[in-house]
Amino acid sequence: MGPESPRVIVQPDDGVQPVRDFIASAQKSLLIKQFTFTEPSLVEAVIERHQAGVAVRVMLNPARSGGDRANDETFEQFSDAGVNVQWSNPTFYVTHEKSIVVDDTAALVATFNLCEKYFTLTRDYGFITTDPEHVAQIVEVFDADWSHTDWEPSHYHGLLWSNSNSRYHMAKFIDTAEQRLRIQHPKYVDAVILDHIAAAVGRGVNVHVLCGGKHGISDWDILDTFASLRTLRRFGAKVRKQKNLRVHAKLVIVDDREALVGSMNIDRSAFDLRRELGVMVKDTDAVAQLTQVFDADWESSHHYEPPDPLDPAKHTENDFPHDPELVHE
Repeated sequence: MGPESPRVIVQPDDGVQPVRDFIASAQKSLLIKQFTFTEPSLVEAVIERHQAGVAVRVMLNPARSGGDRANDETFEQFSDAGVNVQWSNPTFYVTHEKSIVVDDTAALVATFNLCEKYFTLTRDYGFITTDPEHVAQIVEVFDADWSHTDWEPSHYHGLLWSNSNSRYHMAKFIDTAEQRLRIQHPKYVDAVILDHIAAAVGRGVNVHVLCGGKHGISDWDILDTFASLRTLRRFGAKVRKQKNLRVHAKLVIVDDREALVGSMNIDRSAFDLRRELGVMVKDTDAVAQLTQVFDADWESSHHYEPPDPLDPAKHTENDFPHDPELVHE
């Protein structure tokens, strides 16, 4: 797989191979910034590139918001192999960004972490962009985070950064919907985005919200998520709960013409406290592929009436076994 054209990766359909191939394609440089990175064959692929003389730098998030540390073993493996690895910028409560840059010419921006679960159990997406301005800005932010330097975007070319401009540009993107708005997200914990989705319904847009129910959402965020989904249904949005897979994706599609894929959940702390990255997808084939996957998931999913947030007895869900490792940051 070469970096010549934009490319969508769909999980778990595509599995780990396209990510492994993308890493293996690096000839000069490889930059990796990840929230969690534990998939063994990808760790090996990075070490192999280092041993082949590629200039590799890896930045890993030290601890999840709950305090548990998922990356210590991987950090040690890279360190022992001589790979240039360090913990992410301490300015951010959490670095949730999921990016890989190859040879300063192509960048993978993903919703999935580099862990086996996200290649096998969850609906997730990645987008490989070769847009020179996208790639240059992702490299610029990598260098800033690597050196613990403050960074603010001087211009907007279709990349959404937290904690800088992500809420603003997600809201403004939703505002461009004229016919159809598709949203596939697990969390709904931001009143501004809720307002803009409701406004889309109000101006006659057909709004389809595909959520994941309770799975992976903290007790704290369940209140807002259930209340927001109930509110959207009252406004006239169609809400379904994904049945075939757990939802970890963060996807918004407007009018079959443009999509937003990235690491940030619809969540105050995702916009305000964490390092996150999202990319606008305009490539016609890529948007068509994302739309096709969303529509297939929508067709196979259940009409969903979110339970009353104040009635925990009704929060039980048995469509998937509880997964303590699935936590939407």
